[in-house]
Amino acid sequence: MTPAQILAILRQSPTLQNVPQPQLAWLVANGELMTVPAHEHLHVKGDPVDCTHFMLAGLMQIYFVQAGQKREYSLLEVHDLAGTLPFSRMKVAAGYVLALETSTLLCLHRRHYPAMIAQHYELTEALVHEMTSRVRENARVLQQNEKMMSLGKLSAGLAHELNNPAAAIVRSADALQKHLANTPERFKKVMHIQVSDDGVDMLNQLIFNKIKDGKNQPLSLLERNQREDELLNWLEDHQVTDAFDLAPMLVDYGFTPTELAQFAQQWLRPDDVDPVMNWVNNNLVTEKIVSEIGEAAKRIGQIVNSVKSYTHMDKGAGKEPVQLAEGIRNTLTLLAYKLKSKNIKVVFDPPANLPPVMALPGELNQVWTNLIDNAIDALQPGGQLEIQVAPEREFVTVSIIDNGPGIPPEIQDLVFDPFFTTKEVGKGTGLGLDIARNLVAQHQGRLTLESRPGRTEFMVCLPQA
Repeated sequence: MTPAQILAILRQSPTLQNVPQPQLAWLVANGELMTVPAHEHLHVKGDPVDCTHFMLAGLMQIYFVQAGQKREYSLLEVHDLAGTLPFSRMKVAAGYVLALETSTLLCLHRRHYPAMIAQHYELTEALVHEMTSRVRENARVLQQNEKMMSLGKLSAGLAHELNNPAAAIVRSADALQKHLANTPERFKKVMHIQVSDDGVDMLNQLIFNKIKDGKNQPLSLLERNQREDELLNWLEDHQVTDAFDLAPMLVDYGFTPTELAQFAQQWLRPDDVDPVMNWVNNNLVTEKIVSEIGEAAKRIGQIVNSVKSYTHMDKGAGKEPVQLAEGIRNTLTLLAYKLKSKNIKVVFDPPANLPPVMALPGELNQVWTNLIDNAIDALQPGGQLEIQVAPEREFVTVSIIDNGPGIPPEIQDLVFDPFFTTKEVGKGTGLGLDIARNLVAQHQGRLTLESRPGRTEFMVCLPQA
């Protein structure tokens, strides 16, 4: 490719259209041609970047690897620019640049920047304008990608959290269907019972009182075993069928042998004890299954409400008074699956009457997600996550504290830099803390870090509404 051909291509570039021809000629004279064969990389992540690359021919792809997956960022076509630019802080490649077809580039090394800045104003202006546009676009795209990754994590956790109560409902509904199928056979025995109205009223009152008090009485394992043995002995003495299955259920609802004995002696014939006890058990089993279905459905409702609150559905897009504790609770709900998987203890007891802050709830929830998710990743199984929320003069502070290994002092100044991560390759983008800090700054707040072995604290300070 001749200098004249290169110059003709550069003239057609939208970025360089207002640059005088002598300056473009200087660019051609000081640039170096480079050819990248198809399917080879111009840069891989971490490579030093020392040149501005002007695409003259071919097609290249810029992509990142996030969570082990290749994600395309953009394509470089003829007239596009890549690489470093004047006044840019770029030193190494943050992603990968792959030639999709054989590509030709004009490369201007950074050693020529001082001369260009001093002697070629329009060319410098065009490249600086390109740099500012690139920064804005990079920030927008990368923040959106980070949001999508966070959404992916939350979706996986949400599916896991919803699966448990949904499976419980299916399981309980199936058990209820089988249980009700046995009712007609037992009903025959019930029909032969001879009990006075007073006896029926007494039994009904006893059952409903037990159901009202609820199951799962607070008993130690030893106490429970002792009560089951006592009830089992009483049931077997009165020739009650399936006594072994009845005893645990009766213990769940707090029945004692004394209560059953008093009722049987006063109101029942010996032959009626068996059908009455099975009728009692039948009601308790039904109550237990219906209660389990209700609790599972309630849990699904709570998760859905948390999602609606977290995503700020049905609300406007402007800032409004926000209770920070509510957003943090919703975030913990959506990350519960990760907390459970590592058996992490959560300490979160926000004070009452906490003053609100003026904020975009969805943006703050992304901050909590990034900080809490990072803390979970840093903790060992069985670790502790503590979240403190407190008013401080005209501010509200949120401290997210973990008792993990801590962040080494030599890298504490780097953790907020874009693309810096201590996680394994493919498991972190290095954008979470940078985005969190920017979002906090947009709310006129600040995000700080203090860390030592056994205690890492990220503190968010936001002005009160």
